[in-house]
Amino acid sequence: MPKALRISFEFFPPQTLDASFRLWETVQALAPMGPEFVSVTYGAGGTTRKLTHEAVATIHRNYGLNVAAHLTCVQATRAETLEIVASYAEAGVTEIVALRGDAPKGADRFNPHPEGFASSVELVEALARTGKFKVRVGAYPEPHPDSTGTDADVAFLKRKIDAGASSAITQFFFDADTFFRFRDRCAKAGITAPIIPGILPIISWDGAKKFATRCGGSVPRKLDEAFTRAIKDGREELYALAHCTALCDRLIEGGVEDLHFYTLNRPHLTREVVRALGIQAPVVLEKVA
Repeated sequence: MPKALRISFEFFPPQTLDASFRLWETVQALAPMGPEFVSVTYGAGGTTRKLTHEAVATIHRNYGLNVAAHLTCVQATRAETLEIVASYAEAGVTEIVALRGDAPKGADRFNPHPEGFASSVELVEALARTGKFKVRVGAYPEPHPDSTGTDADVAFLKRKIDAGASSAITQFFFDADTFFRFRDRCAKAGITAPIIPGILPIISWDGAKKFATRCGGSVPRKLDEAFTRAIKDGREELYALAHCTALCDRLIEGGVEDLHFYTLNRPHLTREVVRALGIQAPVVLEKVA
């Protein structure tokens, strides 16, 4: 494993008291692993905007972590979005993950607010003009559900990088070759910014397959068969750990120096994978007073 390996984690904001406890347990479990940054998502349709802001501010203030706040274009005017941006800056946040965002519940597709940002490119441009943030964006190794294909996704990613984004985090995938093919296409298109693989430790194989289908991801037949056997034998968690660790190892062997883990606010499997990669928590983390 190269010494240069950097890791990061994604959390989502809690909407119930139990979920709140789970988030803070997850942060406490993973923060000692020394992440380069952690990110906090928006709910679909921007439904957790306020909760996201509160979670970002709390993690930044109480745990001393570098927090990248998700920001979308959904159901908000430009003025409202820039007001959120200003509040992040005031809270000491210096990184934003700029996304178009998913369509609101009940809508078939994304439609921009009449007075809002029409795309993530416009949002990145506005963030870049502030000069206050490192901007990260999304990338899609397999075609986005609204895309005409991978070439279109690569071209759109280049527009986001040219607009001011410094790096991209990919949607999750199950096969390292999927990432390598995408990375090669990006390089051929002139994209030089880092492309960080998004890793989903598989807590539930059925859930992961449904998630992949919604996101346009493919499910390898052999992997499905292997998980089916593991579940039947009561070894789903053990196989999930082996698969995720092997996927990360393959990516690292292929020159990857950053891995971004989608934790789903469940720290155990992510922590075990990170440990298997050779990263140990150096100290017990104490909350910042």
